[in-house]
Amino acid sequence: MRVRVLFFGMLKDIAGRGEDQAEFAAGSQLATVFDHYARQFPRLREMAGSIVLARNQEFSPPATPLSDGDEVAFLPPVSGGSGRYTHQVADPEGHFFALTRLPVDTRQIVAHLLRGEDGAVVTFEGVVRNNTKGRATRYLDYEGYEEMAIKTLARIGRDIAAATPSISRIGMVHRLGRMEIGETSVAVIVTAPHRKPAFDAALEGIDRLKRLAPIWKKEHFADGEVWVEGEWDRNAPVAADR
Repeated sequence: MRVRVLFFGMLKDIAGRGEDQAEFAAGSQLATVFDHYARQFPRLREMAGSIVLARNQEFSPPATPLSDGDEVAFLPPVSGGSGRYTHQVADPEGHFFALTRLPVDTRQIVAHLLRGEDGAVVTFEGVVRNNTKGRATRYLDYEGYEEMAIKTLARIGRDIAAATPSISRIGMVHRLGRMEIGETSVAVIVTAPHRKPAFDAALEGIDRLKRLAPIWKKEHFADGEVWVEGEWDRNAPVAADR
């Protein structure tokens, strides 16, 4: 059976490609695919405890069986179309989730989320800083597994809203591509009748996004560049789980 394999972030550099096609025997599992590429690129084996696997845009454990035509993605630790948003989900409950390659317009998102009964709006914006541990940063590049990332943002937001009925709506937008110093890379916006639930939900939103959304950051310095290593959520099915 034939499988499409995708590599993201630093794993794309290790494999020397962003995409590959490979043939596997019937009955193969995700672990079979991982082992196939780990033999070619030993660094993948070394990183097995932090690489998460996905099958058809869903996190999946290594023992997951494969079918012909499946899409398999190798996802390194997270840092974290047309029109303004390349992907977006306008939820029936009024929540909003999107990816964009343009500047994030938080005022426009607030206007979409806010209702008459709301007395609080909490906006968190992650912005590009000019250094990392004293090393001067020139700019950042963000890339993501976009089809999976937008589903993940929507799932995170809906889970938080369901668990926190005291908020009204939640919005989560992540920017991709090149970002200059001072630009917003991610925004989490929560509206609510009262401030405390809005603050709590916004904090929970960005914390989960950083651990679960398949989006990666590369920092560019005057003397080099590096993919920023983060950490997956402890429940994410890493390649080392057998």
